[in-house]
Amino acid sequence: MSVFEVEVLVRFGDVDAAGIAYFPSIYNMIHDVFEDLWTHYVGVPYAELMMKQRLGFPLVRSEVDFYRPLHFGDRPLIRVTCQHLGRSSIRLRYRFLLAGEVALDARMTTACIDMDRMKSCALPQAYRTALEALLEERSDTTE
Repeated sequence: MSVFEVEVLVRFGDVDAAGIAYFPSIYNMIHDVFEDLWTHYVGVPYAELMMKQRLGFPLVRSEVDFYRPLHFGDRPLIRVTCQHLGRSSIRLRYRFLLAGEVALDARMTTACIDMDRMKSCALPQAYRTALEALLEERSDTTE
């Protein structure tokens, strides 16, 4: 199993009055990493997917477990793996790590759609092959 890793910076605009990154900012960071995954791991810029190939990936399900807050100036390492790869759906797992500890664990499911028809479509094989390398190993005891 491969892992895609990227470090992000928690910026001043990401934090609330309590000084911690608030959840809309977390979702923005996750989406930024999703775009980076396509560009730097799969090998196709996300803008090209949407604007030229007319493939979209709307979020259809999200689950986030928060374990410790992210503060202004933090630089969490985000590790991305794939939990499920369906015909037209992808469930990616994003683990934000600070000093080796998991700060949050997010699972996001997106659907591959034909943006001109606004209908689901099969994930192209070349992209499927790249994402298969990120698949987590499953055992009989996992969900």
